[in-house]
Amino acid sequence: MPSARWLLALVPVSLVVGHVYPERHVLVFVTSALAVLPLAGLIGQATEVLAGRLGPGIGGLLNATFGNAAELIIGALALRAGLFDLVKASLTGSIIGNVLLVFGAAALAGGIRRPVQRFNKTAAGLGTTMLLLSAVGLTVPAVFHRLTLGPHAIELQLDTWIAVVLLATYGLSLVFTLVTHRDLYGTSEHDGDEAGPPTPIGKWVIVLLVATAAVALVSEHLVGAVSEAAKQVGMTELFVGVVVVALVGNAAEHFSAVTMAMDDHMDVALAIAVGSSTQIALFVGPVLVLLSYLIAPTPMDLRFTTFELVAIGISVFTVSFIAHDGETNWLEGVQLLAVYAILALGFYFLPPG
Repeated sequence: MPSARWLLALVPVSLVVGHVYPERHVLVFVTSALAVLPLAGLIGQATEVLAGRLGPGIGGLLNATFGNAAELIIGALALRAGLFDLVKASLTGSIIGNVLLVFGAAALAGGIRRPVQRFNKTAAGLGTTMLLLSAVGLTVPAVFHRLTLGPHAIELQLDTWIAVVLLATYGLSLVFTLVTHRDLYGTSEHDGDEAGPPTPIGKWVIVLLVATAAVALVSEHLVGAVSEAAKQVGMTELFVGVVVVALVGNAAEHFSAVTMAMDDHMDVALAIAVGSSTQIALFVGPVLVLLSYLIAPTPMDLRFTTFELVAIGISVFTVSFIAHDGETNWLEGVQLLAVYAILALGFYFLPPG
């Protein structure tokens, strides 16, 4: 996106605002959030190029990893500040945002010029099954709490062991994707469509690393201002975490998935959307639970609110139903976006407590 490179000027602007006017929380939050967007665009562009060289599976994995680096950084900084509700809200928002908003926008954008777009339904089925496992892992702590009302220490032990199981499952899924069943994820009917000289991979790897490091710097100001900014604009911290922070953290996924879908690379778009949500639930969330023992005032549990769990369950069911046949169209994209809008409205009007 060469025409948007000037937006990178927002990065030093946000850092200056954060240092000079730290008490102006809304201004700091807005400039920091806007500064993440061009960085996410660079991440998305670099991943798109690498996906063209490495295939849809590895390309989707790369985008999920670097796109969610912002989420992991924001979550770690919020942990350090003791903002556990914000951390869990942003995890919820990332899960539902990737499968509903990102994939919905991709299906809509890609389907405008084509009656149908097809993708590997076997890979899609495996991805949505991993999402189902994620929903189970996040639901059990809440159900356990409501049924037993046991000591908090026991709940923390349960949540920690669940985090370990989720991390182990995620590790095995990488073995499946990149080693034992690489052909299932690494080939596409579009591979080799583009002619021309080989793309210099090293250049774009450097772009990914530099952009991710810049996101870390900007995110520190964003996290520091989020609570007061939410109060000043009349929004709950839950809504800001689920919608606003998650949208900022997932900007890279939005850019890449929509771009891939418009180029009729729906395999990559789906791998980005579902893969990002899976990585949030199976990797980022568990890592933050374990990391909380080291950097947070107290360890973080995995007990999400009832509405968050309902939203995650609805999202997993919806994307599983739409992806089961291996094809999509623009109307299905609209339907996914409508479900996301309904859930976002629910979070907006949900009273704090």
